[in-house]
Amino acid sequence: MRVVFIGTGEIGVPTLRFLLQSDEEELVGVVTQPDRPVGRAQLIQAPPIKSALEGSSIPILQPERIKQAEGVAAIRALVPDLVVVMAYGQILPRSLLEIPAIACLNLHASLLPRHRGAAPIQAAITSGDSETGITVMYMDEGLDTGDLLLQSIIPIATDETGGSLQDRLAEIAPAALKDALKMLHQGTAPRIPQNSAEATYAPKLERQHGCIDWSESAEQIERRIRAFDPWPGTYTLVADERGHQRKLKIFSAALAPGETQPSGQIVAADRNGILVAASAGLLRLGDVQLEGKKRTSAAEFVRGHPWIVGARFSSPA
Repeated sequence: MRVVFIGTGEIGVPTLRFLLQSDEEELVGVVTQPDRPVGRAQLIQAPPIKSALEGSSIPILQPERIKQAEGVAAIRALVPDLVVVMAYGQILPRSLLEIPAIACLNLHASLLPRHRGAAPIQAAITSGDSETGITVMYMDEGLDTGDLLLQSIIPIATDETGGSLQDRLAEIAPAALKDALKMLHQGTAPRIPQNSAEATYAPKLERQHGCIDWSESAEQIERRIRAFDPWPGTYTLVADERGHQRKLKIFSAALAPGETQPSGQIVAADRNGILVAASAGLLRLGDVQLEGKKRTSAAEFVRGHPWIVGARFSSPA
């Protein structure tokens, strides 16, 4: 089959490489987002999918908006039998979905209909799910609403982070696509309608979503800290010795025993680190970083910032 791959994020790289190396499929083109300025220096950087094609002769399309007529026409000119999408970042228009002779398939990083949307990996961890996986689905014009072809399931570890779970899902995605392609070749690929009554949604995350709400339970906050590592990260606000509100990034935390205290109250700050109260339960912080400073352990932070003793964490209004 002639295949066009559409994707942007790092999670799609192993699947792209599988298609590049396939003896049965012919990768005739790749569509990804345009190069963008990144970091404080705003240096122009190619998306991971484009970088993975370095040295390859595969045509690369980078339309600003894939729904524009020029982008759709360029993809149509590749005459694909199949379009495979993974972590692209834009909604595909009907005019594009109708191009491939066989289907448009999307590899979604959750067990649909659970966690439709842009941030399914973080949503699975914050929700306390015990398992997740890769869903191979037929695309339609809705947001992850198309019929299911197959699902590959993995457990979520109790210490899972957003980064580690993404890496594990990226690893199993090629095998899931391989199985789906085999069924398409054999004419045995099923179409299983989703039960929309069971659907949940995982909207796109922005940096402000990482602000910790101390009115949540310690268990909820601990899951959120893991889920948002490395993106968008989690943080809280705290008043320093001059009364100035400072942002404190929190990279890890563990549940700790203790009696209920006012939410956000620092119960202890000593050589054992920082112990803080949530609405229910306590958290002992791991690594932290005060804005403008270096990342450090909570215990080392206490030694350098004694004003933290007795302080209280807060969230922006």
